[in-house]
Amino acid sequence: MTPRATVVALRGVDVSYDGRPALRGVDLVVREGERVALVGPSGAGKSTLLRLCTAAVRQDAGEVEVLGRPLARLGAGGLAAVRRRVGTVHQRLHLVGRLRVVHNVNAGHLGRWSTARALVSLVRPREVETARAALEQTGIGDKLFARTDELSGGEQQRVAVARVLVQRPDLVLADEPVASLDPARADEVLALLCETVATPRRALLVSLHDFDLAVRRCDRVVGLREGRVVFDRPASDVDEEMRAALYDTAPR
Repeated sequence: MTPRATVVALRGVDVSYDGRPALRGVDLVVREGERVALVGPSGAGKSTLLRLCTAAVRQDAGEVEVLGRPLARLGAGGLAAVRRRVGTVHQRLHLVGRLRVVHNVNAGHLGRWSTARALVSLVRPREVETARAALEQTGIGDKLFARTDELSGGEQQRVAVARVLVQRPDLVLADEPVASLDPARADEVLALLCETVATPRRALLVSLHDFDLAVRRCDRVVGLREGRVVFDRPASDVDEEMRAALYDTAPR
């Protein structure tokens, strides 16, 4: 069996903000086809770890490789090339509310489109059928030409997922993508995200507050506490003792 390629590799990574440690000695490897959840208390370093993967944050020590490229050694062109292959879903979604849904979905093409093509598409949308197909995959194909700010919160989450679908990234990073949703919709949206990487080539790295959801939907669960990795185990091996150690609570 051919070994799966490494998509993300962190080796001995330290990050500090104003002298306060955010990550300390973190080692992590994510391979093609994996769906890996980051869990832990607020302030554990989950968001910082995700931001390292696009060089939005730089490490103080250690090495960060994404898609085989050491980010700290790349110039602007090299970083741009890596970022084109990384899709992001944020808790705040980063959608433009006054635009039609088709335009927000088409933002997934921007890494491949020229500036002129992108501007023309704002007047007369391009790749309409591609956007429609992505929205249909998320269950809201009928919202293609709706104003984005007229959609419900759950529908807007699906637009953000559709944007990633048209981007076709090799790595999907999702930072608390379901925090504002009720449990049923949170499960649906995370299931959709997991489906976007249901190929041997893509990987998902997602931070979640919902421990049970992480265990239920992801292949691996990485527990972070005070900037350190407490455990990194297959989801099927995660138990109540690990939860208790992570959140400093007695097992239920």
